[in-house]
Formats: sequence, C-alpha cells, structure tokens
Amino acid sequence: MNETVHWTAWAVFATFFALVTVLGFLAARWKRADLDQLHEWGLGGRRFGTLVTWFLLGGDLYTAYTVIAVPALVYGAGAMGFFAMPYTIIAYPFVFAVMPRLWNVCRQHGWLTLGDFAQGRYDSHWLALAVAATGVLATMPYIALQLVGMQVVFEAMGFGGVRQGAEIALIAAFVVLAVYTYASGLRAPALIAFVKDAMIYIFVIAAIIVIPIKLGGYGAIFEAADQSFTARGRGGILLQAGQAMPFATLALGSAFALFLYPHAVTGTLAASSGNAIRRNAIILPAYSVALGLIALLGYMAIAAHVPAKGTAVVPALIGQSFPEWFAGFCYAAIALGALVPAAIMSIGAANLVTRNIWRPYVNRAMTPKQESTVAKVTSLVVKFGALVFVVFLPLHYAIDLQLLGGIWILQVFPAIVLGLFTRWFRAGGLLAGWALGMAFGTTLSWIEGVKPVYPLPGIGAVYIGLIALAANLALAALVTTIANARGMARAQDATISSDYEDAAVLS
Repeated sequence: MNETVHWTAWAVFATFFALVTVLGFLAARWKRADLDQLHEWGLGGRRFGTLVTWFLLGGDLYTAYTVIAVPALVYGAGAMGFFAMPYTIIAYPFVFAVMPRLWNVCRQHGWLTLGDFAQGRYDSHWLALAVAATGVLATMPYIALQLVGMQVVFEAMGFGGVRQGAEIALIAAFVVLAVYTYASGLRAPALIAFVKDAMIYIFVIAAIIVIPIKLGGYGAIFEAADQSFTARGRGGILLQAGQAMPFATLALGSAFALFLYPHAVTGTLAASSGNAIRRNAIILPAYSVALGLIALLGYMAIAAHVPAKGTAVVPALIGQSFPEWFAGFCYAAIALGALVPAAIMSIGAANLVTRNIWRPYVNRAMTPKQESTVAKVTSLVVKFGALVFVVFLPLHYAIDLQLLGGIWILQVFPAIVLGLFTRWFRAGGLLAGWALGMAFGTTLSWIEGVKPVYPLPGIGAVYIGLIALAANLALAALVTTIANARGMARAQDATISSDYEDAAVLS
C-alpha cells in the first residue's frame, strides 16, 4: 500500500474534479426544461443529437472499471482478456438493427424503460416487474465496481496510506456526484462526458507512445509478456488450447447483453431520433480502438515489472511511467470514467423503480412531479447503496455479482429484443423462461465458483449467460406453443406495426 501522499497528482486531480463538479451543476441550465418531469430529468427530454449521444454512450459504456479491469485481466490471463474487443464490435450492428425500433416505439407511447415496453407489449405487470427487477439487480454491483475504480486511484495517489483516506475521499466524491445528479439529472453526465472522453483519449494516446518508448518498444513488451506467461505456465499472448470457445461465447453473449443494461437503454432512449442512434452505431466503434489500446496496458505492466497486481496494475503503471502532474491528470480521467457511468446507471435504475415498481405497486396516482421526486430520491439510494457495498463488504462480492449481472440481464433478451420483432411469444411463456434462465444461470455460475463459463461435454467451456438463455428460450417457446394449441386468449398489445416502422422517417 502506498504510504506517501502525492500532493502534485492530488492537486491536478482536484482541479479537474472541481471543473466537472461545476459543469454538473451548470448542466441543469443546459437545454433548459422542467426537471420535475421524469422524461426531462431521466432522459434529457429525448433531445440529444448524434454528437451528444456519442459522448454520452461512450462515457456510459467505457467506464473506469473498463480502464482498470480489462488491462488487469490481460495482465493476469493474456489474450483471453481481449474478448472485450470483439464483443464491443459485435454489439454495434446489433444496435443499428434493434435500438432504433425500441426508440421509436417508446417515443410513440411515452415509455421510458424496458419495463414500460414489456408492460405495453404484453399487458403483463408481472413481466414488467421481472424486467425492472433484473435491471436494478444487475446495475447495483456495476455501480459498485465504478467505485472500485475510483478507490484504486485514490490509493495510488497515497490516500491508502492515510487512515481510511481512500474511503473518505471516495465518500466525498460520491456525495458531490449524488447532489449534482439529483439537481441536473441525465444532463449532468451528458455534459461531463465531453470532458471525460477527451481526457481518456489524451491519457491513452500518451500511454501508447510514452510507455513503449521507455520499455524498448512493442517488440520488447510482447516478448516480456510472453516470457512471463511461459514462466507462469498459464495464459499467453495468443489464445491457448480450449480458450477459443469461451472467448467466442463470452464475446457474443456480452454483446447481446450490453444494450439491455438500464444505463445503455437510458443513453439510447435519450437520443433525439432513430437516425442519431444509427449514426452512433456506425461511429461508436472508435471507442473499441481505444479499448484495444487500453488492454495493451496489461502487457506494458508486465514488461515494466510494476509492484502491483489485480486492479492496482494500471494506476501503478501510470505512477511509474509519468511525471506526477500528468499522473494526476490520468487519475482524474479514470475517476471521471467512474462518475459518468455511475450517474447514468443510478438514473437508469431510478427510472425502472419509479415507472415499473413504485407507480404500479405503491402509488398508481402519482403526479409527474411526484414521479420525478421518487426517481431523484431513488437515484440517491442506489448510489449510496453501492457506496456502502464497496466500503463495508469484501471487493470480490462486487466482482462476483457483476459477473452474475451479465448472466441475469441477458435473460430479458427474449421479452425485449425478440419482442421488438414478433408478438408470437406469450407473457406467461416469457416469464417462465425468465425465471428458469435466472435460476439456471445463477446455479451454474455458483457451481463454477461464480465464474462466467461452464464446461459442456463435447463442446468446451461456454458462457453461462448463453446456456441459460437457451434454456430460457426453450421453455418460453414450449409454454407459448402449449397455450396456442389450447386456443387461450392473448393479452392486449398496446402497440401496432407502424410503431416499429422506420424510426428515421418518424423522427
């Protein structure tokens, strides 16, 4: 643990943190509107064009834990850690084909969440509740992991050497985040995302130029990494025998799951048009290039022999490779990479709780202002719940639950993604499939020690989320087929075919 407080790095960090705090509060005046309306507070009034949506989704999806965890995984497992590259590439054609349809139907009916869509499409409050609960459940550990990213940054600046210093700094940062998110809603992270993304790109460009020069070039870095993995007897700079199947299925399953998370849905539905979403599906892969470069930091850390491991690898590499003032800049970039997605995640979860849990089960007669107030308070509860998680519980709980979160969120795929294209599935079948997928996926992961893959005979290790999804779909299809054969009446569908037709025209 670092025993010295790096005051120069801290001063630079504090300067940029103060800047984004001011921006967070000023965001309430940006695209000024009545923030007592939930669609204004929680979706920015659906008025974010292509550029703002690009920064918002980039800031939303590429988080502090991405910058910390992906290189740490590459540092520990080698090429297997690069599965994040193809999955972000696979995700964007999915976005291009699917998300404009979701945006259009939600815009037509004033829906703000996936739970709203499930309720309207299938006329089932139980299915809507299942979708909402899954989203909130999967989001909480995701927010906690953003805090982990901030915590290791504070420790790298020396606060781990002061009694409870990292925790105190973390609490202070999150109190500020909570206040300006409460005041400005989605506009705050949208505005801050411009600063965050610019800083991340500066940090990455500097890292891929300066660090390799100091280490003798990329050839020396790959050679050192290869020698390290050979000495360990596991991992490697190329995929090893038996890793192709888990690599491919993790990439595919993660791509399907990514835009089902509440924060990704919130960022998408905040767009001003279906065309804005399509354009972003085309240009967002630019972030995947940055992600690949970030992943290489894991190999650089091996070559640099950093005195750290796990999530501390990247902060240690930064502190070892750059002057203290620029290290403070990089630490600020990583911290902002936590604040932006954490804010959007808490807003996405708050929207779900308000629209699909509080309104139908607690107060059906809520006024728009009451709805907005419930969402604002819920966003605070969610943030501080994640904060308590990180401060008082072992770190591995958050990591384990986040791995489960990917498996869980994938189980709403049939109801949402397939539901955008077909009404063949019945609500009862989808609910039964969801319950089986949740239980089966959780059980398999628990059997494997809360790991994301499970060995299937004759196939190899496969992403558990896809295994559970297959069981989910099979049961949903079986129940639907039986109901159809018995001639059971269908529930009312609030949508019509034109709601899904070319969102670009209607927008």
